[in-house]
Amino acid sequence: MGSPSDQTDNWLLYDGECPFCSAYVKLVRIRENVGKLRLVNARDGGAELEEVKAAGLDLDEGMVLKLSGRLYHGHDCIHALSRLSESKGVFNRFNAWVFRSEARSALLYPTMRAGRNLALHLLGRSKINPT
Repeated sequence: MGSPSDQTDNWLLYDGECPFCSAYVKLVRIRENVGKLRLVNARDGGAELEEVKAAGLDLDEGMVLKLSGRLYHGHDCIHALSRLSESKGVFNRFNAWVFRSEARSALLYPTMRAGRNLALHLLGRSKINPT
């Protein structure tokens, strides 16, 4: 994964209107040696959203982590975050246990994305890139 502390522009782009995404980014604790990780709400637009779009990534398919200049999307993002998170607290221990396995991340992420889409629908909120 490179050396995350070498970069000062590490960020996580997520859907701020999704209750699951918002709760996740508030609960996940990244180890101090990673350096600063900015949390960016994709609904606010900005340079991060434009970078993700230019890379051809769809935020309705998953969050995006930029770490040491590399973009991680969807299940790769949650897998990377689990490898970087502290093991303090029940949530972070569970998150690490489940998503440190690349295979489990790939298997479970579509269910999480479906839950997000259902929650947005039930709350009357649109997707980021409505079709």
